[in-house]
Amino acid sequence: MTEEAKTSEPGTGPAVSVVGPGGGETIVLGTTRMRVLEDGSHTGHRLAIAESVLAPHTQGPPQHRHAQHDEGFYILSGIVRFTVGDEDHDATTGTLVMVPPGTPHTFANPTDQPAVMLSTFTPDLYVQYFRDLQKVLADGRPLTPQANIDAMSRYATQPATDPA
Repeated sequence: MTEEAKTSEPGTGPAVSVVGPGGGETIVLGTTRMRVLEDGSHTGHRLAIAESVLAPHTQGPPQHRHAQHDEGFYILSGIVRFTVGDEDHDATTGTLVMVPPGTPHTFANPTDQPAVMLSTFTPDLYVQYFRDLQKVLADGRPLTPQANIDAMSRYATQPATDPA
């Protein structure tokens, strides 16, 4: 986590993490800006939480399946289109989308307005995936579909080439 995360002193009880506005770790992936609020380091790796801002007309990752973690998305503002298999669901402000392991999914912002969502990962396994993608860009390499698939494969995730 970043310096903005505050914890209680050892021996005074469970650690409490407080991440204020503008705090957390920022990951920029093209037209998406993610703010990691909890990377699992304060939850025994049971839970990670991130806020993502999707610019207008942002395409998400290739449709994929996670083998080892649930993923939740709570829409804070805008509209996010979730594609689950061959079905589209337009999630508006106040909508929660929960994706269990094994379910093929992706998301995008098809609108002319930004969309903001809060994501949960249980366990925290998938946060490192976003860090890996940021490193691809930082190394001057393009974020190709294959680079995305390669990163996914390191975190018990695979492309959903068959939406069944």
